[in-house]
Amino acid sequence: MIDTPTSPITSGLPLFFVITVTAIKQGYEDWLRHKADNEVNGAPVYVVRSGGLVKTRSKNIRVGDIVRVAKDETFPVDLVLLSSDRVDGSCHVTTASLDGETNLKTHVAVPETAVLQSVANLDKLVAVIECQQPEADLYRFVGRITISQQMEEIVRPLGPESLLLRGARLKNTKEIFGVAVYTGMETKMALNYKSKSQKRSAVEKSMNSFLIIYLIILLFEAILSTILKYAWQAEEKWDEPWYNGKTEHERNSSKILRFISDFLAFLVLYNFIIPISLYVTVEMQKFLGSFFIGWDLDLYHEETNQRAQVNTSDLNEELGQVEYVFTDKTGTLTENEMQFRECSINGIKYQEVNGKLTPEGFSEDSPDGNRHTLMKEEELFLKAVCLCHTVQISADQTDGADGPWHANGIASPLEYYASSPDEKALVEAASRVGVVFMGTSGDSMEVKSLGKPERYKLLHVLEFDPNRRRMSVIVESPSGEKLLFTKGAESSILPRSKSGEIDKTRIHVDEFALKGLRTLCVAYRRFTPEEYQEIGKRLHEARTALQQREEKLADVFNFIERDLELLGATGVEDKLQEKVQETIEALRLAGIKVWVLTGDKHETAVSVSLSCGHFHRTMNILELVQHKSDSTCAEQLRQLAKRIKEDHVIQHGLVVDGTSLSLALREHEKLFMEVCKNCSAVLCCRMAPLQKAKVVRLLKTSPEKPITLAIGDGANDVSMIQEAHVGIGIMGKEGRQAVRNSDYAIARFKFLSKLLFVHGHFYYIRIATLVQYFFYKNVCFITPQFLYQFFCLFSQQTLYDSVYLTLYNICFTSLPVLIYSLFEQHVHPHVLQSKPVLYRDISKNAHLGYKPFLYWTILGFLHAFVFFYGSYLLMGEDTSLLGNGQILKPNRQMMFGNWTFGTLVFTVMVITVTMKMALETHFWTWINHFVTWGSIVFYFIFSLFYGGIIWPFLHTQDMYFVFVQLLSSGSAWFAIILIVVACLFLDVVKKVLYRHLQPTSTEKAQLTETGSGINCMDSMCCFSDGETACTSVRRMLERLMGRCSPTRVNRCGISLNSLCCRRFSYKLEPDEPAAIDA
Repeated sequence: MIDTPTSPITSGLPLFFVITVTAIKQGYEDWLRHKADNEVNGAPVYVVRSGGLVKTRSKNIRVGDIVRVAKDETFPVDLVLLSSDRVDGSCHVTTASLDGETNLKTHVAVPETAVLQSVANLDKLVAVIECQQPEADLYRFVGRITISQQMEEIVRPLGPESLLLRGARLKNTKEIFGVAVYTGMETKMALNYKSKSQKRSAVEKSMNSFLIIYLIILLFEAILSTILKYAWQAEEKWDEPWYNGKTEHERNSSKILRFISDFLAFLVLYNFIIPISLYVTVEMQKFLGSFFIGWDLDLYHEETNQRAQVNTSDLNEELGQVEYVFTDKTGTLTENEMQFRECSINGIKYQEVNGKLTPEGFSEDSPDGNRHTLMKEEELFLKAVCLCHTVQISADQTDGADGPWHANGIASPLEYYASSPDEKALVEAASRVGVVFMGTSGDSMEVKSLGKPERYKLLHVLEFDPNRRRMSVIVESPSGEKLLFTKGAESSILPRSKSGEIDKTRIHVDEFALKGLRTLCVAYRRFTPEEYQEIGKRLHEARTALQQREEKLADVFNFIERDLELLGATGVEDKLQEKVQETIEALRLAGIKVWVLTGDKHETAVSVSLSCGHFHRTMNILELVQHKSDSTCAEQLRQLAKRIKEDHVIQHGLVVDGTSLSLALREHEKLFMEVCKNCSAVLCCRMAPLQKAKVVRLLKTSPEKPITLAIGDGANDVSMIQEAHVGIGIMGKEGRQAVRNSDYAIARFKFLSKLLFVHGHFYYIRIATLVQYFFYKNVCFITPQFLYQFFCLFSQQTLYDSVYLTLYNICFTSLPVLIYSLFEQHVHPHVLQSKPVLYRDISKNAHLGYKPFLYWTILGFLHAFVFFYGSYLLMGEDTSLLGNGQILKPNRQMMFGNWTFGTLVFTVMVITVTMKMALETHFWTWINHFVTWGSIVFYFIFSLFYGGIIWPFLHTQDMYFVFVQLLSSGSAWFAIILIVVACLFLDVVKKVLYRHLQPTSTEKAQLTETGSGINCMDSMCCFSDGETACTSVRRMLERLMGRCSPTRVNRCGISLNSLCCRRFSYKLEPDEPAAIDA
């Protein structure tokens, strides 16, 4: 039986408190996630059962159920399309939330099921679907359907064109029916999710490593004390003194067991050096601190009425440690809206002004109601734009008697759906200037040119492919002429053009690209009857070939698309989100590298990267694209590495596509990483969702172990968001999957700078100080206990009363550090946001490295020695210390001396560690004043109350009247003041010297805040003339949120009038922008 020096309650109560608070906090966050999951799983759907439609929940769908999906609804599972409201069984879907592409994709049902458009007919359908096992590839599906009709079985192949993926959205189709083939976690969207792992911050890992060091210190102290005890007891007079004789059982017990028993007793005595309450304080700080993000009005988006949300508070401080940002493009950097900006026709640049094409440099003064007559070249160019595309018109729109024209001659807007957002923007622009695409009917396309209808017969479509980088249509004009219209990248059109303003158009295209516009060139060709006959024959042979069909088609397409006459070029802008360029530049200044990972096409991605400032115009752009073998990929990587070494002065940007990336990661990972790390910016295009996660994992697991952040808005970004150390979802137009699976959610990309540079900076500084301070105060707490054993023959006698042992971390010293960790602002938020370079001061866990940890630990030991030996030297021979001025009798000295000495040490310690926290505090509010000085006052009041009453439920009354006796002595007060000043004086001197001799960038920034020395220590108890307490309170919350606008605070439902009285003015430095909202 171990004779424990402290009671089980003393040791167990703090542990129970820690576990309870942690469980409540984690349980609350799990409940929020469970609630979000239920919203998805409980979404209402309709399935065909017993000849009718039955409403059920999406989680109840089983494989083989026939599901009805209406327009603009999301597919709840992976479906094979059976029929739609169209006769041909086709439908249009957008997969923006899966692969980031906003274009419409056409899916078709097999002919035998396409005619089954009623619920009754579908209920009678007898068919068997055989398909491959579930796999993550979004673009691959192999299966077949066997339909039983009139005693015979019809077998039809199924491919990706028949599969409707979960997460995609039905567009331009009233309703479809499909049969569920993959459900739940077997859907392709779910297979592209990375299984969510528990994320742990770098601070938490540092805490654990520090804890191991303190565990070693604890074991060392316990072993040393045990050894010294037996060394001391080697002398017979100390082994069994006259006042403490051993029992017969103790004399006969095993020495080894006694050694172990004593060792465990010392462990119990010193176990308070392990700060168990640190974990509960950290949990409370993270949980309560996370509310500031949601309350921050700078992160509130007024248009969508969305504020930032926190899904997990465990990673707050990680926002201050980010080294790499991985961002999606569509919907994250851009608004996901294409807008026509400029075009070049026959060598002349045009802009759209008031719905008319106006040559550059001219203004259009004619009133809107007048028709604008198009020149022949302009009309032909616009007709080419209206005919060469894959645009569809909404099925809901029908033409009136006058078509889409109003009486004033202005076209009413039609609702277009396109397989390319560029095509949609171009067709809409053409309709605004007078050439309107009216839709397709069978094999004919109708166009209205200034109200005059024209019908073109669609003969052939030469589909777009990434190798040709163009698409074409062959049509028959109303006059019977055969025409080829083609559009594509300038690199694929201009070399094939033999006439037209080629040189001028090339210059215009370069000018468009410099403005960040997405460019396309448009050309045409007239066919003679003989030429068209030969083309038709060649196309038929290539399309019916059973072998090498793709190669033969490519040859025929190249044969057709030659000798073109250039019509012009277009410039379309994918509208960037507000302040994207400034945000990316700020991230660069903060030392953060930005990678763009997108499923979009190569040209589109590069164009947006240039326009948003991810790639600079002066940057040397390197490409690793369209590689299909390991050898060519490796060779290209070696050449890129060589070029980077040769041109080390120039900044480099890297473009890599999905297929080349797969090859690079398979065999040449190190070489690829070397190239990437030497590039200022990296753009990965044509990326599958899991490839995005692989790239993030590649950086995470590299030798440097950088902290990564992923930000996206669609389901295709979920794997990347879950893989990164910090995942951020954008509340965009592509559903809520990214938001639900993220750690934090914001409405716009521009909010990322405030989230990292202000909130991340504050959270990291606060928790770094909190962790170091906790270890410091526990060293101060338990080291005097260790030193006291040298004076009590290592008898395991406690220096402090058991109540003090229990309440030290729970009551006496917990609140000042908790309030500090919630409210501390060592630099004003405006300064942090306007000077992103300050973010570098805290990067790479600078404040929680072993150097600052060693400083705090040594400081703790130093202060503990001063507490103990200062009290011992000042008290040891002073007989008047007990206060009545009389010479004390020996027995009375012995009776009171032990607890009096321990209480003096404890009093000095509580005051010193609280004052140390005060020295670390830069931002004082009335709450800081209240808890700092209140903690000291509470300790004195509690001690007087605890020692002034005889408590009947206590076994001993050791502390009775001890504190009163202690405080009645003038020399005790002198000792307390002298020891506290001695401890903190060196600390103050060190701070002053370091600030003046070796100031950090952050400390220099603090000097730019005039009045940071601040009247009354920025206290909220101090008001300006005529200022009420409520005004002062209001200013604190505004200060905490980094914004001083009472109307905005009230609008967001914060009715406290807020909390701070810090007066702030900011002195501009020469290199800073003038517009600072102070």
